[in-house]
Amino acid sequence: MILEGKHTRSIARTDDGKGIRILDQRQLPWEIRWVELRDLDAAAVAIREMWTRGAPMIGATAAYGLAMALAVDASDAGLAAAYETLVETRPTAINLRWALDQVRAAVVGLPQAERAAAAFARADAICDEDAALCRAIGEHGLDLLRGLHARNPDRPLNLLTHCNAGWLATVDYGTATAPIYLAHDAGIPVHVWVDETRPRNQGALLTAFELRNHGVPHTVIADNAGGLLMMQGQVDAVIVGTDRVTANGDVCNKIGTYLKALAAHDTGVPFYVALPYTTFDPATASGADIPIEARASEEITRLTGPDQRDEITTIRVTDSPALNPAFDVTPARLVTGYITERGVLDRI
Repeated sequence: MILEGKHTRSIARTDDGKGIRILDQRQLPWEIRWVELRDLDAAAVAIREMWTRGAPMIGATAAYGLAMALAVDASDAGLAAAYETLVETRPTAINLRWALDQVRAAVVGLPQAERAAAAFARADAICDEDAALCRAIGEHGLDLLRGLHARNPDRPLNLLTHCNAGWLATVDYGTATAPIYLAHDAGIPVHVWVDETRPRNQGALLTAFELRNHGVPHTVIADNAGGLLMMQGQVDAVIVGTDRVTANGDVCNKIGTYLKALAAHDTGVPFYVALPYTTFDPATASGADIPIEARASEEITRLTGPDQRDEITTIRVTDSPALNPAFDVTPARLVTGYITERGVLDRI
C-alpha cells in the first residue's frame, strides 16, 4: 500500500515483537494514527469497535490477538477462552474464524512454553499469505480490466465499487482494489466511482483515501447514484469485495451491495466479486444461512467529521428509531464472475 508516498502494510508487529500496530480507521482520513495492540482485550475491542475492519484484516488481527493471549496464558483453558472471545467479535466475516482455526491448529499439541511463539509465527504467515493472495487477485483482475478497456480504448475505464475492499481491509493491495491499483500502475486510464457507503461511509472515508494516496482518479457518489450512472453508460463494471461467499456462490458484503448487483443486472453492467480462498465458506450452503450482524443505531442517527473550524465533532441527523443491518446477501445469479487468486471464475 502507498501511504504518504511510502510503501507499507496495514498491520505489522511492534518493534519488540510482542504486539501489533494498526491504523485506527475511525480517524481516517482526517488523521493518520497508528495504534499499538498489546493484549487479547485490545485486539477484541479493535475488531468489535471497527478500529480495524475488512474480512482479511479482521482475521489477521484476531490471529495476533490469539497469539498475544497465549503469551499470557498458554493453557488449553486459556486458548479456548481467548478463541471464544475473539470469534464472537464480528459474526459475519468468515476470515475471522478461519484465522483463529489456523492459529489454534498450529499450537494444539505443543508444549505450553512453545505455543505463543508458534502462534505469532502462524499469524505472521497469515499476513504474508494474504498479501500474496491479494497480489494474485490483482494480477488476474488486471487482465480482466485490460480487456474491458480495450472495448472503449479512447476513454477511461469507469469502475464502481462499494464499501472498502482495499489495503485497509487486507494486509496489502486489497481485493476489489488490487486490480485497480495494478491497472493504474500499468498505465491503463482508470476512474473509480466510489460509493459513500452509509452508514459508516467506508467508501467516502477509506476507499477515497486509499485511491487518493495511490493517485487513482476517483469520484465519491451517493449510494443511490450508482443505478443512474449505470443507465447512462458511465459504469463499465462493478467490482466489490466480500465478507463471505457460500458454497452456492451467494455473496455477503456491506449493506447496499445487493442493490448495486440488481442495478448492474438490469443495465447489463458486469458485476464482479474479488476474494481470496480464505473468504470462501464451503460449509455454509447459501446466503440465507449467514448470520447478519446488526450494529448500533447510532451509526445511522449520528455523523462524525470536521466542522467549519476543522474540529472533529458529532452531529445528530434524526431523532427517530433506526435499524442498522451491516450486511446484505447478493444471490449468485447476479454475479458475473469471481476474481480470485486462481483466476476469474464463472462460479465459485
